[in-house]
Amino acid sequence: MKTRIEHDLLGDLPVPADAWYGIQTQRALDNFSITGVPISHFPQFVSALAMVKSAAARANRDLGSLAPHKADAIIAACDDIIAGKLHDQFVVDLIQGGAGTSTNMNANEVIANLALEKLGHQKGEYQYLHPNDDVNRSQSTNDAYPTAVCLAIQFACEPLEQAIIQLKGQLEAKGREFADIVKMGRTQLQDAVPMTLGQEFEAFAVNLGEDIDRLHEASRLLCEVNLGGTAIGTGINTHPRYQALAVRYLAEISGRPIVSATNLVEATSDMGAFVLFSGILKRFAVKLGKMCNDLRLLSSGPRTGLAEILLPPMQPGSSIMPGKVNPVIPEAVNQTAYQVIASDLAVTLAAEAGQLQLNAMEPMIVYNILNSMKMLGSACTMLDSRCIRGIKANEEQCARHVDNSIGIITALVPHIGYSNSTRIATQALTTGSTVRELVLAEGLLDEAELDRLLSPRAMLAPVAVAS
Repeated sequence: MKTRIEHDLLGDLPVPADAWYGIQTQRALDNFSITGVPISHFPQFVSALAMVKSAAARANRDLGSLAPHKADAIIAACDDIIAGKLHDQFVVDLIQGGAGTSTNMNANEVIANLALEKLGHQKGEYQYLHPNDDVNRSQSTNDAYPTAVCLAIQFACEPLEQAIIQLKGQLEAKGREFADIVKMGRTQLQDAVPMTLGQEFEAFAVNLGEDIDRLHEASRLLCEVNLGGTAIGTGINTHPRYQALAVRYLAEISGRPIVSATNLVEATSDMGAFVLFSGILKRFAVKLGKMCNDLRLLSSGPRTGLAEILLPPMQPGSSIMPGKVNPVIPEAVNQTAYQVIASDLAVTLAAEAGQLQLNAMEPMIVYNILNSMKMLGSACTMLDSRCIRGIKANEEQCARHVDNSIGIITALVPHIGYSNSTRIATQALTTGSTVRELVLAEGLLDEAELDRLLSPRAMLAPVAVAS
């Protein structure tokens, strides 16, 4: 493999001749091989890094801190990366030592070499445009990196929200489709009172849909950035007007309402917004997992379980049991939920591990939040297209459960009293007779009145009862 030699404070190192990155990225490749997940796995993060570098170059150009021809070349290179060019050159593992320095330098070096090409120079000819002196001018990893992370999470939120909206819409459609199918509701895995299968699916939709608003709210906190604070928030090595100008440019480039944090020293070390956002991802994962537990229970059987719904068969379920089909899609979503819940704990621990003016564990936070978002979006899409759309109701089984349940006695309590109802329920449980049969046999209600009280309209919504 052809190489070129680059130099840094540790000495010389060969870099692949055709690589757009440079020596510090190469050192990170040699040092960090943790997850096998490079920056390029999250294209929103790559684009966000380029937006930060572009905003910095524009501000430095306007203030006379960076020669116009260099600034223009950097901006053009950033535009290419934002458009999707050279994302494969962002190769550093997401989890790394150095508080994100390797990620920042990966961006600086790729942008520098792309800008050099635009100026008619070769890769690595940094005497004409340097990754640190020019691309990283007026910046530190400690403000450029977290600012890019804030943007990346906002960008990654859009496909996640769309996936949730699609899933919510499909659950609502099933709610309408199943609106007239009466079934038993259950609490603590025991018969409770009747409901419709439509009500059950409508509740799923509402439950998941609530977190769309929560994600929006948390995203707004990520619009406050510490860009311009450089090393610890004091703004060392920047022009007095740089910080406000760079933030303004970043808002224009990103299309987001980016503003400067009130206190840049505080913002440089604080991970609170990331903890909150991760917590919302965990909350959604918990809800999603609980719903999938319900789908698995409702479809259990098909002969000896609840079997009130039929999940679409996706693949044979056993290498030894012929005809067995498992609920593989909900099972996969459950496992996604467990991973997201675990990732939230990792984020929490990493945020708590900060010391003094910086949190060196931020790469762990970045990896886990972006990975959780990607997994949740994929899980929602899979659940929507491979499961929810194909669910069918087992109407006969739903009706059979209602008819055989003693839970319907609850609807009769206002009319025959709690004591009579308890006695009838106990008899039904011990004799195997139905509630209807026993009430009629004792003459507690006539058939017409019993039919009215046990009708879906009477059992599924509030009904006035005369005293």
